[in-house]
Amino acid sequence: MIIFGTRGYLYQLAILTLVCGSCGNPSAHTLRKRVTKFTLFFVPLFPISSKYATQCTFCGVEQKATKEQAEQLQVQAASAHAAQQYGQPQQPQQPYQA
Repeated sequence: MIIFGTRGYLYQLAILTLVCGSCGNPSAHTLRKRVTKFTLFFVPLFPISSKYATQCTFCGVEQKATKEQAEQLQVQAASAHAAQQYGQPQQPQQPYQA
């Protein structure tokens, strides 16, 4: 008797601040990678498919993304994280005008 099947894994790749296409709010979006792996006797052996998506944390809408878009968003998140790490603001501050 051989036991085989598939199992899904969900990886959170980054958290970005984007304007949601659904609700229009500038909010945090999670970039996720969903990987389906082939299993043999409950041991995951190799990936069958990978899918990428972003999810708005404000309204919960999930939008599909291509691998290239996901890689670009990861680079964007890494550069924003590096700027914050060294004490530089993400966006220039506007002077206060009375």
